[in-house]
Amino acid sequence: MEIAALVSGGVDSSVVVHLLKEAGYDPTIFYIRIGMEDKDGSIDCPSEEDIEMTTFIAKKYGCRMEIVSLHEEYWDKVVSYTIESVKRGLTPNPDMMCNRYIKFGCFEDKWGKDFDKIATGHYATTTEFNDKIWLSTARDPVKDQTDFLAQITNLQISKLMFPIGRLMKDEVRAIAAEQQLPSAKRKDSQGICFLGKINYNDFIARYLGCREGEIVELETGKVLGRHNGYWFHTIGQRKGLGLSGGPWFVIRKDVKKNIVYVSNGYDPETQYGKTINVQGFHFITEDIWGAFDDAREVTFKIRHTPEFTRGYIRRTGDMYTLLSDEKIQGIAPGQFTVVYDQDRRLCYGSGMII
Repeated sequence: MEIAALVSGGVDSSVVVHLLKEAGYDPTIFYIRIGMEDKDGSIDCPSEEDIEMTTFIAKKYGCRMEIVSLHEEYWDKVVSYTIESVKRGLTPNPDMMCNRYIKFGCFEDKWGKDFDKIATGHYATTTEFNDKIWLSTARDPVKDQTDFLAQITNLQISKLMFPIGRLMKDEVRAIAAEQQLPSAKRKDSQGICFLGKINYNDFIARYLGCREGEIVELETGKVLGRHNGYWFHTIGQRKGLGLSGGPWFVIRKDVKKNIVYVSNGYDPETQYGKTINVQGFHFITEDIWGAFDDAREVTFKIRHTPEFTRGYIRRTGDMYTLLSDEKIQGIAPGQFTVVYDQDRRLCYGSGMII
């Protein structure tokens, strides 16, 4: 079997190569340059250390290695989407777009066709059910990344391998230490992948600029302060508002008037909701509900967290409504809600909150 292993230089993807070799495979290693680079090349995610680490892994295990670039595609599919979403007052999820369109989209189109399987360091698993392949959760609930994979397609999931999906994170690090891999103690990457060491607000300011507006208390209409543009703030945000007498939370944004609405206290009722309206729901393996009229019981997430929320999903035409069993904090338009079965095992797909 011909396997392409996507290796970033981190501990997870490095251990993937070890596990594949241990299982008798001889993977071809691919390092994908997907850092953001605009037209003048002035912004790029530093990759020298990552390539060094990946090269070490390739030599240690005697694997062929290729360094490939998807800069232009990354800009078109991920960076532009992020900027446009923020401009519209939405909360984007660039990691989901990267997985669907870049790592398993453009890569497959350009290089993956020559391989039977593509292996990655994601914490996820696959399950065969009803003669079909389903995306399913990882053994480690804290590291599970199925919510970042919930926009991939049926063809993509049928070709993917997740060798570390049945391991806990500490087991992965233990294997790396035992094999003396240089990434054994390397910190996990955090934040938005294409920014590298660039500050998020600096990045947004570069493309959307600054425009002063009012910060208004939702309940009273009282002006509490000023901000530099609604695009610097997200629903549910607490830090960075510069207001005294807090805590204050961002509850709503008026894009046309450039107003950010906030509420006071650790548990303001305005932060919470139990109804989530979803459009463009994407089923990974198949539409398991069809044109059902009644509500179906599911579990779901609206952000990256180990916890699942129980509730019901109902379809009305092309729209879906999630009815949560409990109040949820920070429901933001543009976020993706990821829907699972009742046992929190199979990932059915995802849709955008409106």
